Amino acid sequence: MGWLVIGLVVVVVLVLRWRRPAWYWLAFGALAAMVRIRVRYATVMDACHLTVPASRWRLAVARWAKREIPRQRPPRLMRCMPTRTGVRLRIKMQPGQDAFEFSAAADRLRHSFAVHQVVSRELKPGVVEITMTGYDVLRQVRMPVRLASGVLRVPVALREDGGVFYRDYKEIPHSVTVGATQSGKSVFQRTVIKHLAPQHVALVGIDCKNGVELGPFARRLSALADNPDDAADLLDALVDRMEGIYQVIRREQRISADTPDGEIAANIWDLPEHLRPVPVVVTIDEIAELALSAKRHDPRRDRIITALIRLAQLGRAAGIFLDIYGQRFGSDLGDGITMLRAQLTGRVVHRVNDESTAKMAFGDISPHAVFAATQIPNTLRGMAVVGYSTGEWVRIRTPHTRMRHAVAACNRHAHRTPHIAELARFKPVLDPAAPALAPVETRPEAA
Repeated sequence: MGWLVIGLVVVVVLVLRWRRPAWYWLAFGALAAMVRIRVRYATVMDACHLTVPASRWRLAVARWAKREIPRQRPPRLMRCMPTRTGVRLRIKMQPGQDAFEFSAAADRLRHSFAVHQVVSRELKPGVVEITMTGYDVLRQVRMPVRLASGVLRVPVALREDGGVFYRDYKEIPHSVTVGATQSGKSVFQRTVIKHLAPQHVALVGIDCKNGVELGPFARRLSALADNPDDAADLLDALVDRMEGIYQVIRREQRISADTPDGEIAANIWDLPEHLRPVPVVVTIDEIAELALSAKRHDPRRDRIITALIRLAQLGRAAGIFLDIYGQRFGSDLGDGITMLRAQLTGRVVHRVNDESTAKMAFGDISPHAVFAATQIPNTLRGMAVVGYSTGEWVRIRTPHTRMRHAVAACNRHAHRTPHIAELARFKPVLDPAAPALAPVETRPEAA
């Protein structure tokens, strides 16, 4: 009877580890990993060359007393705390060590402690935090129940260390997302739009594929352009709106000697609420459809690229943000593309067909990010690599968002669609046979 119970327990543990890795980790894996880390810590630090020699004083005392030479000193383990997806270590470095040594030894630590992933970062001088992931959290993406979303900050994907990747427009106003066909780029786009729909923000779409990607969200879009001619006019209208908003900000500055610094307006967030214009998020589905041209000098293309560069350079303070998507985004698209790319701080790369595409996004950030982007398999749709201007990068994977779910969210919050005078002529024309929605009531525009 006892052997039968033990066998059933083993079977249950194996099934949990296979089918429900998160449950297995919380029930058994976290405790086992913490015991393993505590027992192996000093040995692993020594094997990974993360120790330092004993101090001169201790060596001198050992020689004087004719004792054994002291062993190498490992960094001090300050905290070992389990998390929902792994274990977090806080380590006090020894004199002479730096954070790069721990980052370089991440793969060796992963094998030594028998965990899935190890990420190291410096918290403050002398202290590093090592985040260990106990299982592959990107194999089955399950977003946490509690998400710290806010105004223009939406949860998009799950990071490989178990955290949540947020698209924060106030921190990173403009971004570019590239990826091959069937790589998950469209799902990433739908997820962003789905989470932006409930917020007080104007959504503007440019989809030169006759609107097949962004057309279903028409009820929540303040403007939509489905061909290059309309796109050029729409971008010019956005530039005019931006210039008008800057005039409002300039009138409200009223700088004098006794004006507190906190009351000097430099962007829309410094304006009084009754004057603050609605932020605008511009989604461009395929940048190549706007940049490619058969003519050597195409006036329409020059208008489009010039307007995009101006919006990318000046739009943040006016509350205009760009999300650009495409299969490729490089200098082969023509003049001005490199200048535009330099203004796009956010870089997200899904599976690509060639290394040069990844280099276009991450070549000025990190060669390791380029290699990681080229290693994404075809079977893991939605997986991507995010690069930061600091040189850091991380793998993410977007949960599968069906088109129907994103459209339902847009329709449910269609009453939040703001009316913008400059973009009124680009408002999508809805099907007259569709049921009528409640009238829209929005605050007057400042521009």
